Amino acid sequence: MRTSIATVSLSGSLTEKLTAAARAGFDGVEIFENDLLASPLTPEEIRARTADLGLSIDLYQPMRDIEAVAEEEFARGLRRARHKFELMRRLGADTVLVCSSVSPLAVDDDALAAEQLSRLAVLAEDFGVRVAYEALAWGRHVSTYDHAWSIVEAAGHPALGTCLDSFHILARGSDPKGIEDIPGDKIFFLQLADAPLMAMDVLQWSRHYRCFPGQGGFDLSGLLAHVLRAGYRGPLSLEVFNDVFRQAEAGPTAVDARRSLLVLQEATRPLLRETAGLAAPPAPLVPTGVAFAELVTPDVVPVAEVLGALGFTRTARHRSKPVDLWQQGEARVLVNTGPAARRDGTALAAIGLESPDPAAAARRAESLLAPVLPRRRALEDAPLDAVAAPDGTELFFCAPPGSPVPSGPGDSRGDSRGGSELRGWTGDFEQVEQPGRDAHAEPEPGAGSVTRIDHLALTQPWHQFDEAALFHHSVLGLSGQESVDVADPYGLHRSRAVTNDDGSVRIALGVGPAPTDDGARAQHIALATDDVTDAARRFRAAGGRLLAIPANYYDDLAARYELGDEELATYRELGILYDRDQKGEFRHCYTETVGRVFFELVQRDGGYLGYGAQNAPVRLAAQRAAGRPGR
Repeated sequence: MRTSIATVSLSGSLTEKLTAAARAGFDGVEIFENDLLASPLTPEEIRARTADLGLSIDLYQPMRDIEAVAEEEFARGLRRARHKFELMRRLGADTVLVCSSVSPLAVDDDALAAEQLSRLAVLAEDFGVRVAYEALAWGRHVSTYDHAWSIVEAAGHPALGTCLDSFHILARGSDPKGIEDIPGDKIFFLQLADAPLMAMDVLQWSRHYRCFPGQGGFDLSGLLAHVLRAGYRGPLSLEVFNDVFRQAEAGPTAVDARRSLLVLQEATRPLLRETAGLAAPPAPLVPTGVAFAELVTPDVVPVAEVLGALGFTRTARHRSKPVDLWQQGEARVLVNTGPAARRDGTALAAIGLESPDPAAAARRAESLLAPVLPRRRALEDAPLDAVAAPDGTELFFCAPPGSPVPSGPGDSRGDSRGGSELRGWTGDFEQVEQPGRDAHAEPEPGAGSVTRIDHLALTQPWHQFDEAALFHHSVLGLSGQESVDVADPYGLHRSRAVTNDDGSVRIALGVGPAPTDDGARAQHIALATDDVTDAARRFRAAGGRLLAIPANYYDDLAARYELGDEELATYRELGILYDRDQKGEFRHCYTETVGRVFFELVQRDGGYLGYGAQNAPVRLAAQRAAGRPGR
């Protein structure tokens, strides 16, 4: 279906907004009156600019406080409307949004409202304009979509229809099933917005906290299904009022917005017999494991010291790039010292995700507007498709060792396959010899050994948290858990984990308390072990430094849980934190930060599903005290 976006949903000047919308692939725009009034361009120039960009002007908005008023007041409203209709003719827009009145002059008289809206439609028709009447959730007398439709139906004019807005419908708790009783040709426009579920004044909720579909708690796919069953075939348009979006760059926001509509259409398709032209991107391919985490660093020594103390061994080096492979169990960390490495210290730059069909996973990502990254590689290198996450982290789609060649279109890569198996990324690495060790022998596992990467924590730019959650869910097919707030000495952090079904891929997305945190964002790699106490002792004995935890934490721990004195003493000695849920227990500790990265050792027992969120404030304060915020 055609897609559109209201200019109020993006930041910048009107021309910047139009350019961003066009580049993101939108078909049209709603022009918000304030954007036009503030533009130095004439309506004719704006019309030409949108046409040059391949955009249509689908709606001009809003017209307010027009109906159910005294005749003298209505006459003034018609005079104002005549000017707006003339403007729309110059602009090339044929539909105007009229919001239900919030004026204290309006009276509770549906018959009067219908009669005056009919007269407004007569005037609009003279200018080739249609009037789309919308119920504001805080309208003085008309606040629900069915009430607005009853007035439109009573007016009975062909140039008068209704506009449905998902926020106004769902924020009021209205049942959207009744939409199917509205003739499709009388639904002149559909505006979509999601929102987090909040208990607050609906006007403030609307003006500040709307978000794109899939980023909040509304059932937009269900609502859209009702609208399409009614016969609506107009554009799917986004009208999102959001303080963060208004401060973010228009280009990335527009891409995030259009991705949300593609995902919404995909989610709605199974609810309908006829898909009505809904988008059908390639099916999601959920990653099955973490192949590697890649660190970039200008100085390998501090990283090598930490990895060595954690029990990792440098096992291989890339044939053509300055990249070393460090491994322990199924946990693999790449250390890249190439010329592109950041000069401000070690950073987590890339994640390898195992996929049953890497090429298909990349096609899915590209169809959802994820930027595919160019990659320099030698002819003999394995073909690794990579896309950029919103925070810039590179995500590589990797074939697990020995994976069969998938069948299907577009999966032929003759120079990258051997026999009937996918060429694995580890084939690009050559074994390195270690003194006193067989280069091909795996290190002996022992108590406290790291078994795999448990999860990766990525702190997002302040204005991209919701975008990141939608990206990881829609592009990668990971399921999002509930968002949680974590107290930091300088504000609140938000965190939301995304995971696959068996927990073999877990990514914790976080955002700091203020935009100024972006320059010091830290990330961390959590490593799973069966015995965190032994792992911590081994790390410390090898010269590693664990994050010191205040004694007050352990006094509180003794009050909250019935832990033995010896166990508490051990935790206090090693800086181990403890948590439990209904399914099990969680023990974890942290290394000191190297550059912008630190490591976490974690032990999950009995099916524990969380990440120790209640311990995060203590960890953050301890990292602040150590001189390195752990954001």
